Amino acid sequence: MSLRGLESIDAVKGVVVVASGQTERRAIPILVAHLEGSGASLSGVRTPPRNGALNVDMAESLIKAAWYGGPSTRPEKFVIVLDVDRGNPEKLIASIKNGLSSRLGAISADVLYAYAQQHLEAWYFADGKNLRSYLGRSLGSVDASKPDEIDNPKRHLTHLLGSRVYTARVSEEIAGRLDTNVVAERSPSFRGFLQAFMNGSAGSG
Repeated sequence: MSLRGLESIDAVKGVVVVASGQTERRAIPILVAHLEGSGASLSGVRTPPRNGALNVDMAESLIKAAWYGGPSTRPEKFVIVLDVDRGNPEKLIASIKNGLSSRLGAISADVLYAYAQQHLEAWYFADGKNLRSYLGRSLGSVDASKPDEIDNPKRHLTHLLGSRVYTARVSEEIAGRLDTNVVAERSPSFRGFLQAFMNGSAGSG
């Protein structure tokens, strides 16, 4: 499914994405920018403080901070995006979902779940053409047609950057080069994230 395939989904305005770190915070607004015209509106990306882990306690804290920030800014939906690393996506989502089930009773917004397999950087490899253009070099042995199967894509991207340090700003620059339709066509986990953002059924709460 490409971005065009999401047009029939009933979109929700006021979406807050809860993600694991600064690379996600800088990249996600760019990766969903093409959906704005379809009715979904990103209200912000909330991430743990420096070196914090996106576990149940942190997810609860970030959601409540966004919800109680003021009635005029309350989101209609939260999407929690998890890095799978080498774990099982379903088990990881179930762990967070079950942990939050009794903690968000006063919050009426929907909470949906999505994941990046293994890391957000796998989505970048999905558009191999534009990533190669940004890097100015070959992507090596990875199969860009199956980005979700790349072993440790973050480490591989860091290696390809050579002397450049992989930072949140670099993540943002790469995201800005991508054709998100191509990424959606090649990465099942990215499609799942877009479906959750657009009010789809990917791991709904």
